[in-house]
Amino acid sequence: MLKTKGMPLLFAAVLGVLSMTGAAGAAGSFMKTGGRTTQPVGHYEFCQKLPDECRQKTAKRAPVELSRRLWSAIISVNNVVNASVAPKTDMEIWGREEVWSYPNGEGDCEDYVLDKRRQLMALGVPAGDLLITVVRQPNGDGHAVLTVRTSLGDYVLDNLEPRVLAWDETPYTYLKRQSETNSGVWVKINDGRAEAVASVR
Repeated sequence: MLKTKGMPLLFAAVLGVLSMTGAAGAAGSFMKTGGRTTQPVGHYEFCQKLPDECRQKTAKRAPVELSRRLWSAIISVNNVVNASVAPKTDMEIWGREEVWSYPNGEGDCEDYVLDKRRQLMALGVPAGDLLITVVRQPNGDGHAVLTVRTSLGDYVLDNLEPRVLAWDETPYTYLKRQSETNSGVWVKINDGRAEAVASVR
């Protein structure tokens, strides 16, 4: 965390981006991650069908710079996917639970995430900055969102929320997400609120 003479400039830059976008919350908030954890069963099966999706390697480095252009792209992709995909459960679509797939006009939370991730990668955002993330909703249900790692903090794209919010401004308890360096590996999130909550599949 920056604390010295560069802080005023960073704060000014953050305010400029956030005031432009209307994003809520304190800027510069990053999730704390821990060791390796279990891969969601739906992601495992997705990887069996599309193995290249889980072989994406990203060198360990600073997150992508959150420029005005990137923020505009994040907002646009979030809006377009949320508007173009009709929400349906896996049971309604496939007749069974936990099927992760790219949406074809309809899908559940993981499908929204996969499509947003694919579109942002096509725009040049590294795979290591676009992380599928498993959370617990306030009602106890499991849910998936897309975390975008940026130089100004971690932001969340969510099919249940039209705004792109800083991760700590959402109502969720964060459980685990993809590794920043390997898309087929999952790591724990040390949310502080998740310790007493069992991990979802």
